[in-house]
Amino acid sequence: MPKALNTPVFRPALGLGNPHLQTLWGPLWRKLPTPSRSRERLWLKDGDFLDLDWYGPHRIDAPQVLLLHGLTGSSSSPYILGLQQALAEQGWGSVAVNWRGCSGEPNLLPRSYHSGASEDLAEVITHVQAQRPVAPLYAVGYSLGGNILLKYLGETGTACPLQAAVAVSVPFRLDQCADRIGQGFSRVYQAHFMRAMLAYVKDKQRHFQRHGHQDGLRAIERLGPLENLRTFWDFDGKVTAPLNGFDDAHDYYRRSSSRYFLGENRTPTLIIQSSDDPFVFRHSVPGSNELPTQTRLELHARGGHVGFVDGSLRHPGYYLERRIPQWLARGV
Repeated sequence: MPKALNTPVFRPALGLGNPHLQTLWGPLWRKLPTPSRSRERLWLKDGDFLDLDWYGPHRIDAPQVLLLHGLTGSSSSPYILGLQQALAEQGWGSVAVNWRGCSGEPNLLPRSYHSGASEDLAEVITHVQAQRPVAPLYAVGYSLGGNILLKYLGETGTACPLQAAVAVSVPFRLDQCADRIGQGFSRVYQAHFMRAMLAYVKDKQRHFQRHGHQDGLRAIERLGPLENLRTFWDFDGKVTAPLNGFDDAHDYYRRSSSRYFLGENRTPTLIIQSSDDPFVFRHSVPGSNELPTQTRLELHARGGHVGFVDGSLRHPGYYLERRIPQWLARGV
C-alpha cells in the first residue's frame, strides 16, 4: 500500500475504533442543527435541475467551496453540515450540491445521479464562477462525490478552474467496491443502499405518473421488474446503466471509476482515506506511481467510511472538519 509522508495522525475516539462504529456514528448518532442557508435551483442544459444550498459570508471575494455528498446523501448529511459550519468559522463560503433527485424532490428526467456524473459538476462550477467571479473556488467530495470530483479533475487537467480539491473515502474502483460491500457486515450497508436507491426510482416513477410524463414512465417501465435486486451489480446493471446511457454494469464501472483518471489531474488535491474502510478494498487504493505530484494521499490505519471521529464518546471531535479547512487554507 502507498504511504503518504508527514501524514497527520488520526486517532479514533475511545470506544469507536471499530470501522463500522466510525462509519455509523455520523448518520445514526450525530445531531446537527441545519444552518440558515440560501437555496438556489440550477437549471441544467438538459432541462433537469440541481438544488444548491449556499452558506457563509456574502462577500464577493470570500473563498467558496463546493461540497459534494455521497450515495443516498444530500446537502443535509451530517458531514456536509459540519464542514459548512467549519468553513464559515474560517470566513469561507460554501455551496452544498444536491445531486439529481437528492434534495427532497424527484428530478425531472429518467436519468439519475451516479458515480460518474462529472458533467453535472462541470455545470455547477461554471454557474458558481459566474455568480462569484473573483472568489477562489475549491471543491470537497465524499465517497460518490469524491469519485465524481476526481474524475472531473482528471478530465479537465490543466484547464480545471479549481484552486484545490479534497476527496474523502473514495470508491476508486467501482467494480471492486461493488464486490467489497457484498462481504461480511458490509452487506448491511448494501441492503440499506438497495432500499434507498429503489425508493429513489419508485419516487421518480410516481412523479412521472402524477405529471403525465409518458417518456419518463416508458423509460422506467423498460427496466422491467425491480424485485430481487440485492447487490450493486444487480442494481447498476438493471437500473443505473440503462437510465444513464451505459451498456451494462461493467461499462458503467469502467467509464466512471476515478482511478482511471487520477494521472491526468493537475489540481492540488488531498485524498483522505482509511485502510479499514468497509466499502473499499485496500488494493483499490491507488499506488504512489498512479498519483501526480500535485496529489497527496493521507492513508490512515483507521477511520471507517467518511468517519474519522476522534476525541471521546462524550466529546467527539471531527478530524475532517479540522483537517480539510486547514489544508485548503494552506493550499498544500
